[in-house]
This record gives sequence, C-alpha cells and structure tokens, in this order.
Amino acid sequence: MSMNPVPALSTVEHPYKHTDQGREYYDGIINFLNSEENHSMKLSDLEQELEKRGRELMRILLQEHLDKFSHSRCEQPVCGSDGIDRPNVRSHDRKIETVFGTVSTNRTGYGNEGVASLHPLDAQLNLPPERYSLELRRRVAENAAKSSFDETLETIEKTTGAHIPKRQIEELTQRAALDFDSFYETRQYNPADEAATGPILVITTDGKGVVMHEQDLREQTRKAAQKRKPQMETRLSKGEKKNAKRMATVAAVYTIDTFQRTPQDLLPGNNSRPHKEKSPCPEQKRVWASLEKSAEEVIESAFSEASHRDPRQEKNWVALVDGENQQLRILGRMAKKQGIDLTIIVDIIHVIEYLWKAGRAFHLQSGPELEKWVQHRLLKILEGKAGLMAGGMRRSATIKKLTDKQREPVETCATYLKNKAPYLKYDRYLDLGFPIATGVIEGACRHLVKDRMDITGAKWRLTSAEAVLRLRALRSSKDFDEYWDFHEACEHKRNHQALYQDGEVPPTKLPQSSPIRDHLRVIK
Repeated sequence: MSMNPVPALSTVEHPYKHTDQGREYYDGIINFLNSEENHSMKLSDLEQELEKRGRELMRILLQEHLDKFSHSRCEQPVCGSDGIDRPNVRSHDRKIETVFGTVSTNRTGYGNEGVASLHPLDAQLNLPPERYSLELRRRVAENAAKSSFDETLETIEKTTGAHIPKRQIEELTQRAALDFDSFYETRQYNPADEAATGPILVITTDGKGVVMHEQDLREQTRKAAQKRKPQMETRLSKGEKKNAKRMATVAAVYTIDTFQRTPQDLLPGNNSRPHKEKSPCPEQKRVWASLEKSAEEVIESAFSEASHRDPRQEKNWVALVDGENQQLRILGRMAKKQGIDLTIIVDIIHVIEYLWKAGRAFHLQSGPELEKWVQHRLLKILEGKAGLMAGGMRRSATIKKLTDKQREPVETCATYLKNKAPYLKYDRYLDLGFPIATGVIEGACRHLVKDRMDITGAKWRLTSAEAVLRLRALRSSKDFDEYWDFHEACEHKRNHQALYQDGEVPPTKLPQSSPIRDHLRVIK
C-alpha cells in the first residue's frame, strides 16, 4: 500500500543561499514519509522519528532566520550608558542554546578603544547574557517548580533539542525567579474586579521546615546544630534528628464570601440543617513562601498584597493562624501600625487537636465516651465559652485525682484555651460568616513546601530553595504566564536598555538592497 504524497514547500526566491538547507531537510522528511522503509513502523515509532526530525527542521529554520540579520546595521550612532560613542564596527559570533537545539548568530558589534562592545541586535532579539534562551529558561523554570533538578534535566533532554548541565539547570532556575518581588509590588489590580469579589479579605500564614545545608541555616539553628553530638554512631537515639531545618514562612491572601453557620452546624454528624449549603470557595487566591525572608517580612508582604486589593479597607479583614505567638504579635503590631481593623482568628482545627489529647486523659480507650467528651466541649467553645471549658477541665482533673503526668495534656489544653481566648470568639465569627479553619494555608504548606522540598535525601542551598518556592508559588497562584512576560521585560531592561545612553537601543535595519522574502507557498 502506497502512501499519499505530502505537500512540499516550493522553492522561492531568497537572497541567501543557505536557505536551501531548510528546504532540503523538509524534502528529506517528505521522502522519508513516502519511502518504503517506514511502512512497517509502528505509529509510536513514527511519532518519535517525526518529532526528532521536526525539531531539527525548526532549528535549521531558526538558524536561517537569525542568519538574515547578520547583515543588519544601525543607521544612527551607538552610544553607551557611559556616554561614549562606539563607531568601530565588527562582527561577533555567539552560540545560543534554544528549545530546538544550538544555533549561532553573527551580529554587528559597536565598540571603541577601552570600552565593551554593544550589540543592538541582541537587544532586538532580547538575548540573555548566558548561552540559554529565555524560552528554554522558561521550560526549565516550569519543570524545576514541579520536580527535582535531575528530573528537570531528564525532561529537557527528552522534550527539547537543548543540552544543559545540571549545574546550569539550578542557575537558570534562580535567574527565572529573580523578579518575583517586583512583579507583585508593581502589579495593578482592577478596582471593578476586586469589588465583585467576596466581602471578606483573608490573610493567613504558617511555617514549614526545610532541610538545609549547615551554612544556610539561620544563625541560632546553625549554632545549635554544631553543638549537637550523636549519642550513637550507627543510629539515632530517641529524640535525635539527623538534619537541621530552616523554617519557611508560608502566606496566603484571598477573598471569600460570607457563610453564616451555627455552632451546631459544625458538629460531626449533625443533619439538623435541612439543606446544607455548600461553603464558598476562596477567590483570587495568592500563596507564597520564603526561606530567605523573616516571618515579619513575609507577613508584611501579605499586608501589602491585601492593601493593594482593598486600599480603602471596604472589606472585612480577617487573619487566620494556628495560634503561634510570634505570628499573633506581628499581626497585631502591623494592624495597629497601619490602622487596620483586623479580626485575628485562631484555627478551630488546632483547638480540636488539643481537645482530643486532653480527652484521652479522662478516657484512655477510644469510644463513644471519649467522642462525647470532646464534642460537648467543642460545642461550648464554638458558643464562645473557651475560658469556661478551660476551668472546667482543670476541675475535672482535680476531682479525678489525675497524676501530674496524666494531667499534663489537660493543663496544656486549658492553658491554650485561656491564652488564646481573645482569638476564640467563634460564636461571633460564625454569626458574621467568617471562616474559622486554616485549610488554605495548611494546603499551601503541603503543596508549596512539603511536596517539592521534602524529597527523600534532599538537602537544600538557600538560593536554589528560595527560587523553587517562588516558582511554585507563581504556578499555584496561576500567575506564572503573566509573571514570565514581566520577567522577560525586566531582562530586556537589565541586559540591554541599561547599557545604552538614556536607555534607548538604536534599531537595526537590513540593507534595502537585500530584500527578504520570507513567505512560503504550498504546492500540491
């Protein structure tokens, strides 16, 4: 069975002889498809072969396109940011690693004695200073955000024509995240879009440890790690840790609609509500994490993000936390400093965990009695009676004559309820329709940090870990594509505009005597 002939590209006029290579390679693909040798090939083998040949065809076409510009010149003087004119003209070659493979460009350099040459064509193409193209950097960044550097290297090798050593994979990842802070600081929010979102603006934050190389630990942690000495050579003793961690502060900002409930609605197995409404979903959620910045700096960024969204403070500002004292202090201080009416809520899930531990002091065996004990006190806490429950369980422990060891979880729970009482006014929060659980930030800790940073055996350097966290945050917040456009614009300013007087890159033009006909016509 013979194959139908495939349309071929016509030979068109072109001023450069080297364009014949692209046509010849294309004709070679057509000849391969029309040949007898592929009749016995499986579809998967055909796909792989065509992908490989197609990528090489794209590389050749890209090379030919770049070759066209080797004749381009600037029609106006080239002057650097140092104020020195560069009248000397000579050609310079450079290699570029692209998603299709390696190409080279021969572009005109403009120089003068004692100063570096400038290449306006590099600015026109927005070439980075290193060998690897920005599109290739984007592919590296997206893959490094999802999987290990080794897997990223393998994916790039399989899906592109590029060759990048592992060390350069890490360096490109770091460069890809360079403009993260600037992107969010300069991002513009549409007031109309924000007005259409829910009336509650939530700031939530938590922490998650990451195993680091010793030199990248925070000073206090590093000193403690250096003092630790293992008690045994062959294995860890009880309570010993093999590696020291640096805490990443995770933050999220989102809006949400109100959702009024009663304390009874939150009890497990309660079906008294005839038609249970579905709880609203977070809107315009942005999550991020940082190992490099302090908890205070990350929380300050969260306030900044919230202020950009609601500059007139027309929404109800809520902070959801797990009750960690440092977070509470920072949130309270910043809200007071900025004059924000902030409602700080301690997560109900953490309260429930304390209740279960305290309940086991009275009911050692799991069963209905333990469950009843926990649910009764949970209901009272949801009704705003946390302080009353703290005193009650202490009295019960005294009446039961629990030993100090048995009483310990009861005291811990009671102390927690007493100290956090200002943030446990759940009856008010439920009536106002506020969220009272930190599911969003718990999920962010798991997705942003644990799923990528907690790979077995991984030990991170600070610069690489921070870059990966930023890229994961961009993907999780669905901001990656918008960020990448911003990043490429920043790269152009840094690498090109900054080198020229007044930031103006002189345009390059091809000689009018050599017109380019770059359109192709299909012949059947």
